[in-house]
Amino acid sequence: MATQCPRLSPTPVLSYCDSGASGNKSDHHQNTNSALHISQRWMPQCSGRLLALHANAGAQKKVGRLERTAAKVGVSSEWQQMLSWPLNVASTADMKGRSSSGGPYITSDKGLGMSRTIFFEVEILDSKTKEQLCFLDKVEPHSSVGDIKSLFHKSYPKWYPARQSLRLDPKGKALRDDDVLQNLPVGTSAILYFRDLGPQLGWTMVFLVEYIGPLLIYLLFYIRVPYIYNHKYTFTSSSHQVVNLACACHSFHYIKRLFETIFVHRFSNGTMPLRAILKNCAYYWGFAAWLAYYINHPLYTPPSYGETQVNYALIIFVLCEAGNFSIHWSLNSLKCEGTKCRRFPNPSKNPFTWLFFFVSCPNYTYEVGAWVGLSIMTQCVPVALFTFVGFIQMSIWAKGKHKTYNREFKDYPNLRMSILPFIL
Repeated sequence: MATQCPRLSPTPVLSYCDSGASGNKSDHHQNTNSALHISQRWMPQCSGRLLALHANAGAQKKVGRLERTAAKVGVSSEWQQMLSWPLNVASTADMKGRSSSGGPYITSDKGLGMSRTIFFEVEILDSKTKEQLCFLDKVEPHSSVGDIKSLFHKSYPKWYPARQSLRLDPKGKALRDDDVLQNLPVGTSAILYFRDLGPQLGWTMVFLVEYIGPLLIYLLFYIRVPYIYNHKYTFTSSSHQVVNLACACHSFHYIKRLFETIFVHRFSNGTMPLRAILKNCAYYWGFAAWLAYYINHPLYTPPSYGETQVNYALIIFVLCEAGNFSIHWSLNSLKCEGTKCRRFPNPSKNPFTWLFFFVSCPNYTYEVGAWVGLSIMTQCVPVALFTFVGFIQMSIWAKGKHKTYNREFKDYPNLRMSILPFIL
């Protein structure tokens, strides 16, 4: 039959430690023998009580005195090790760095007054099969999700961090790379669900691919390569000056975008899935082919109001392109730590940036304005439809950015709208 731990208070052991300075020598010897008797007889059965005693920071000095006394009177090293074991849980060989309950890792330092560092255990499961992919032990509490992705990448080199999506729930929202482990609603044993995002491309490459396509596709229709129109129109040019002007404006727009991608824009370390790039390219390249087909068609009809309409539209286009570039340059000039800016953009001496007084994303406002100018210039339905679809998408982006500004900056101007002054 197993022996039960008696209801023995540790007070007799500590009574000597408290009175040793004032008691006489016989009391000293008697109390010492009493302490050793209690320790040697009941310690195998009452180690849990000693652990609780060590956990009490107020009793630490008393425990230390008991250890020194045990050493003087010849208590075996095994019992001394048991006495000091709770102070070095993380380094005890028998524990292999883990607590007996399988819970968090705990390290302690006598010199720092029992200060403790709790480590996390992170289990990564497949979001579809719920199969365990990786188990990370001794993860620092201040580790970010990005750090966990890097550790996971060491076990699975094919899944580089940009390709990983980690979530708290299989169908939940993906965690951001800057989310800190100890701030997540998890215990010290965290379970994260992994989803493969597929092959990724950096933002610079994404924009280069998206913008080079429309530039080249439009030029193919402009020079009327074979098999697009009737063979008699192959490699011929239009007699309407507006067709040449529209080609110049369209080419300038995408050349400017390519220039900004390489020299102006400051991208984060994020990426885009390859399948999303294919969808974006289909959108940009498809619309470019559609509007280029009609503008450069041999039967194309010039605008109703002739030169006047074309000239006014050209002025709108040029001004909006200049404004768009000015905003991009202003955003690039913001002082940021990495990819995060510590302040929101404000108007400068450049008149084109004064639109910041009224909207949060004037770059989108100018972008829509440039396409409105091209729609008026060509009087072409596909161009107008492309402008309308682009406006809807940019409005969604602008609203998201506007919401972020209001959330992060308490002093953000109330007068500003997202994309259209006083309207939207």
